[in-house]
Amino acid sequence: MSYLLEYPVRIVSQAVISAVCVCAFSLAADDVSSLRKTERSSKRPLAIDLRIDRSVEIPPPRTQYMGRKIAQTMHYTGAPWLVRESRQREEDCRLLLEALQIQPGQTICDLGCGNGFYTLELARRVGTEGIVYAVDIQPQMLRLLVARARQEKIFNIKPVLGTFIDPRLPKEEVDLVFCVDVYHEFSHPEKMLKCIRESLSDGGQIVLAEFRGEDASVPIKPLHKMTKAQVKKELEPNGFVLEREFDELPWQHLMFFGVQSKE
Repeated sequence: MSYLLEYPVRIVSQAVISAVCVCAFSLAADDVSSLRKTERSSKRPLAIDLRIDRSVEIPPPRTQYMGRKIAQTMHYTGAPWLVRESRQREEDCRLLLEALQIQPGQTICDLGCGNGFYTLELARRVGTEGIVYAVDIQPQMLRLLVARARQEKIFNIKPVLGTFIDPRLPKEEVDLVFCVDVYHEFSHPEKMLKCIRESLSDGGQIVLAEFRGEDASVPIKPLHKMTKAQVKKELEPNGFVLEREFDELPWQHLMFFGVQSKE
């Protein structure tokens, strides 16, 4: 997640997470085991899917990609900032959601969902016949999301612990992969984009919201901003084509990419 210039927030590196958990997550092994046992025994919905293949090796993270320095992931202790009172005023989140044109019954992924600021509203919009996969690499974030969803009695959400190289989505089922201020933090962009591409349904899209790198008036650190040209430079070689843009948000680009034809 991106940060305001004046906002001090901890970040978490892959090296730090990997040192605590072999699959590069900051939850201790005993804690993972306990959480799994609790969720297996619980009949409540919203159990977090922790079934990561631990035999898969995570390559060293990139620090640069196509001329851009990759930002580090926001630490879960910064989660309150995601639901700050000023966010609607600063980013016009309601307008962003309207621009997505979500339809009832769709399957959506909120990738890098954090504590669920957008996840819960996406779940409302797809309705009881739809599903929202809430994916994050920090189990603590997913716990916060689950607590909020249970409190609001929203149960059409599937929380998934992803990895740095795989969001662990079902193949060819997801209508929209939604990435809000998170793509620029991918430490393995090519691997993640490949998995996202494979998860999309026929006609499915990945949508990136990124703070505008072209606009010096947007009060976000440059490391956490992207230009449209840079976004296209990175996604197009990875099998995506720009299909639509929405330019009415106060601080962010909103760019819709479909899968390039193989013909």
